[in-house]
Amino acid sequence: MTQRRALGAIARVLASTLVALSAVEPAAGQSLELTIDASPALADAAARLEAIDASSLSSALSRAGLQLPRHIRVFLVDDDDPRARGVPRWVAARAFGADTIIILPRRARGYPYDSFESIVLHEIVHLALNVRARGRPLPRWFHEGTAVSVESGWGLGSHGRLLLAAARDPGIDDVTALFASDGEPESATAYLLSAALVEDVRRRHGLAVPGAIAERVGAGESFEQAFREATGESVDVAAAQAWRVYRGLRWLPILTSATALWAGILVLAGLAFVVRLHRRRRKRWEEDNDDDPSYEEKLGVQQDDD
Repeated sequence: MTQRRALGAIARVLASTLVALSAVEPAAGQSLELTIDASPALADAAARLEAIDASSLSSALSRAGLQLPRHIRVFLVDDDDPRARGVPRWVAARAFGADTIIILPRRARGYPYDSFESIVLHEIVHLALNVRARGRPLPRWFHEGTAVSVESGWGLGSHGRLLLAAARDPGIDDVTALFASDGEPESATAYLLSAALVEDVRRRHGLAVPGAIAERVGAGESFEQAFREATGESVDVAAAQAWRVYRGLRWLPILTSATALWAGILVLAGLAFVVRLHRRRRKRWEEDNDDDPSYEEKLGVQQDDD
C-alpha cells in the first residue's frame, strides 16, 4: 500500500505539466522552497514567478517587521479552472493560511496590483501576516493595507483616487463594510483607504509596526489592544489622522467625479507651468534691459529672485 501511494504521488507529479521547486537564500539563515503548479498555457507566468528575486521579497517583508515563509505553494490557474469558480472577475489572486497562493495570471492587471510580480509579493504579505499572527484573525483592512503598502507604495494616481474615497468621511467600520460588498468599485475604495491608513501608521510609528501588531495578536492580544500597544492610539484615531488631509479637501468642486478630479489636477498643473514660464520670461526680459537705469522705475517692477 505504501509503495502504491508512492507511485501514485510520483504519477501526479509527472502528470502536472509544470511543477518547479527552487531553493534560494533570501536572507541570512533563511531559505524559501517555492512550489509552482501551472498548466502549459501558463508556462510564461510560471517562468516569471521562478525568476522573482526571493532576496528582494525578504527585504520588503523585513522592513514591515515580517519574515518570508520557508515554503510557499503557488497554483497558477486559468479562468476556466474549477478553482476559479466563485472568484469575482476582478480578483487576480488569493492567499490561504500560511503557505498557499492561487493566482489567475490573465487577470494580473488593475488596482491594487502594478504587475504580476507585485501580485506575488502582495499575496506573500498575507501569508507572512498569518504566520506572524499564528493563525489568529486580523482585520481585512489591516491585511490589505499592509499588503498594498509593502508591494507597491503610493503614486499620483493613488492619491487622486483617494481624494474621492476619503471625501465620503468614512470610519473604519465603513471600510470593513466596503470589503464585505465584494463589488469592484467598493473594494477598490476599501483598498485605497486601508493602504492610506497603514502607510500613515508606518510613517509615524515605524515601518516595522505591522509585524509588531501581528506578533502581539499571535501572543493572544485582541487586534484593538495590539494596535494600541504598538502605536499608542486607537484604530479610529489613527484612521482620522491618516485621512484628515483628504477630508479637508472634500469641499473642492473637483471631488464631484473622477473625471472632474483629473481635470482639476491638470488645470492646476497647467496654471503652475504658465505662471512659472511667465516669471522666467519676465526675469530674462529684465536682465536684457538692466543696463537702462530708469527701466525698472518706468515699469514699477521689482527684481525677481526666482
